[in-house]
Amino acid sequence: VTKPTLEVFLPSSENAKGIGVIVIPGGGYSVVVYQGEGVSTAKELAANGITAFVLKYRLPNDDIMLDKKNGPLQDAQQAIKLVRENAQKWGVDPQKIGVIGFSAGGHLASSLATRFNNHLVENENKTSLRPDFQIVVYPVISMTDDLTHPDSRKQLLGATPSAEDIELFSSQMQVTADCPPAYITHAADDKLVDVDNSIDYFEALRKNNVPVEMHIYPKGGHGFIFRNKGWIEPLLKWIDQF
Repeated sequence: VTKPTLEVFLPSSENAKGIGVIVIPGGGYSVVVYQGEGVSTAKELAANGITAFVLKYRLPNDDIMLDKKNGPLQDAQQAIKLVRENAQKWGVDPQKIGVIGFSAGGHLASSLATRFNNHLVENENKTSLRPDFQIVVYPVISMTDDLTHPDSRKQLLGATPSAEDIELFSSQMQVTADCPPAYITHAADDKLVDVDNSIDYFEALRKNNVPVEMHIYPKGGHGFIFRNKGWIEPLLKWIDQF
């Protein structure tokens, strides 16, 4: 992906709740699982009255970016800026705009939710880049040696990241009391992205008094949304509070 895009999925007018969600698919920062995690999720959200925006973000690449570490987060910040500034056009309340991210997309979503004051895009209007809520699904959260998904870290930060970058890009270390409410879901038997990513993030949010709900399934592995069709029901109920 060299050109980022944002695809809009609108609910029916009689069903619309005025809530917007930016959908960030995963793919280990190597690919974007656009249809499976992006479009499929967006269609489900729209069917339930939520306006969805699927982000196809640029993959980290020094050939097309000044700093590949920041490219994906720039695209996520630009997406929330665009949606918030044009919320009326899509029938969305500008104070009801959240983000959902899967796997490495969960890392990007959590980065957006914890580093919203670090503006990486031009923002003349000083539009808030803070999501009103965050949802992470079997997310890569940490870049530490013992917890990270190695391929995601290598793609984003390179083969030998500095201690400073490891800390900055470990979302559990960037949590503050200002972070948006969170919904976390993971499978305990995930062999690709350790469930401790989610547990550590939950703990960091809880200790900072950020409202957080977590659902851990005993089985399902990585990518369980493709096998457990009921995963989204508790999430839809949670979103309705906004």
